[in-house]
Amino acid sequence: MRSFRALLLLAGGFPLCPAVAAQSSPRPNIVVFIADDHSQLDSQAYGSAEVRTPQMARLAADGLKFTQAFVASPSCGPSRTALLTGLWSARNGAEPNHKPKHPHVASLPPVLRSLGYETAAIGKVAHGAYARDHGFNYVEGPNQGFSETAAVAKFLAARDATKPLCLFVGTRHPHTVWSADRTYDPAAVKIPATHVDTAVTREERASYLTDVTKADTLLGDVRELVREKLSADTLFIYTADHGAAWPFSKWTLYDAGIRVPLIMAWPGRLRPGTVSDAMVCWPDLLPTFIELAGGTVPAGIDGRSFAGIIRGTETAHRDRVFATHSGDGDFNVYPIRAVRTPGWKYIRNLHPEFQHHTHISRSSGPSGLVYWKTWLAAAERDPAAAATVRRYTTRPAEELYDLAADPHELRNLAANPKQSSRLAEMRADLDAWMKQQGDAQTVFGQPLLRGEPVTFIVPGNAKKKSP
Repeated sequence: MRSFRALLLLAGGFPLCPAVAAQSSPRPNIVVFIADDHSQLDSQAYGSAEVRTPQMARLAADGLKFTQAFVASPSCGPSRTALLTGLWSARNGAEPNHKPKHPHVASLPPVLRSLGYETAAIGKVAHGAYARDHGFNYVEGPNQGFSETAAVAKFLAARDATKPLCLFVGTRHPHTVWSADRTYDPAAVKIPATHVDTAVTREERASYLTDVTKADTLLGDVRELVREKLSADTLFIYTADHGAAWPFSKWTLYDAGIRVPLIMAWPGRLRPGTVSDAMVCWPDLLPTFIELAGGTVPAGIDGRSFAGIIRGTETAHRDRVFATHSGDGDFNVYPIRAVRTPGWKYIRNLHPEFQHHTHISRSSGPSGLVYWKTWLAAAERDPAAAATVRRYTTRPAEELYDLAADPHELRNLAANPKQSSRLAEMRADLDAWMKQQGDAQTVFGQPLLRGEPVTFIVPGNAKKKSP
C-alpha cells in the first residue's frame, strides 16, 4: 500500500481527486461512526494479526487511513467534548470525566446547521446526556451507546432526504464490561509488552477483542444502511474516543491511550488504499467538515481543518499535538499533560506525589480489578510483574520517549544527559501551550498520596479499606 505522499507525487503533484469546492454538490453527507475505548493497533487495518475487524479493513481499502490521529484526552467525556467544540479541555470546561462543557462555550454542530445540514447524534456521541448541550437537530435516547442498528435505520428511513446530513453514531463497544461470550481463545491472544501475562488477563483480553469485533460488525451494518439511504456523495468515517480500558492505555497519555484509528471513505473523492502520516487530532474533525461543506471555520478555536489532506492538495497538517488528562472521579485523581511530535513524547505528571490509580485498580464493581488482583499476586513472586505494577501506580514528574526506538514507551529518557536539550525544548513547548490554554492545573477529586493505603471506590463514591 503506497503512502499518501507517494501517491501525490505519482499524480504529478496535482490533487488525487477533484477538489471538493468544484463538486456539483458542495455539501456532502458526513457520517461518523465512533467506537468506545478502542486502541488504534487493535485493528486489522493497523496491522493486527489477531483481531478480526474486516469492516475496518474494508473501509481502509476503500479510502484513506490516518496513522497519526490523536484525541485531546484519554477519557470519554473530555475527549468527546473536545471533538464537538473544537477546544481542548481547559478552554471548554470538560476537564475531568463526567463534567459538561461550560454553558457559554459554543459547539460546532450548529455551524453545520447554519449551512443547511441536519445534524444527528445516535448512541454514545457526547458523554451521558450531554449531546443535548451541543446543538444537534436530533438526539437519540440516553446516549449510552448502542449495540444494534435499529435506531439508525429508523432515523434514516424517516428523515427529510432533501437536506444534507451530518450523522454521528456511537456504539458502546468495546467499553467495559466486556462480553462473556468470548469468540477468541485466551491461550492464543497476544499480551502487550506493558501487561502482566496471567490466565485472567488472557481471558479478559479475549473478551476485549470479542467486543472490538462486535464494534466492527456494527460498523459494517451502519455503513450498509448509509449506502441504502444516503447518496453516494457521503464521507464515511470510523474512529474511537481513546484507547482501551487497560493499564497504560485509557486514562493515560501514552500512545495506547491517545492514538486512535481514523479511517474514511468517500466514493469518487478519496483514492482507495491511501495512507496519510499527517498528524491530526479530534478537535480538527468538525472544522474539517465545515470547510468541506463550504462554510467558514469559527475563529478562536483550537481545531484546524485538514480538508487539504482529504482533497489531496496537502500532505502535512500539525507538527505536534497536545493532550491532557485531569481525572475520573476519585477512581483516578492524577492530572497529566503531554506534547507529542512525530518522533518524541514528553509527559508531565503534575503531581508525582499522588498514587496513580483508575477504575482498574480501585473499583469494587465490574472492572479490570478481576485481572489486576492477579497482577498484584504475580508481583509478589516475579520481579518483572512487580516492576510493571510499580510503574503503573508510581510515576516520575517527567517522562520522555523516543517513539521510533521505543514505541511502547517503556524507557523513560528524561534523566538521560544526552536528551537534556530536547527535554528543555519540549518542556518549554508544553509550558507555553498550557499558558495559552489558561490551564489552571486543577486537581479534581481526592487523591491518594504515596504511602497511603489503597481504598476501593464503591457505588455512591463511598470508600472502604482494601482487603
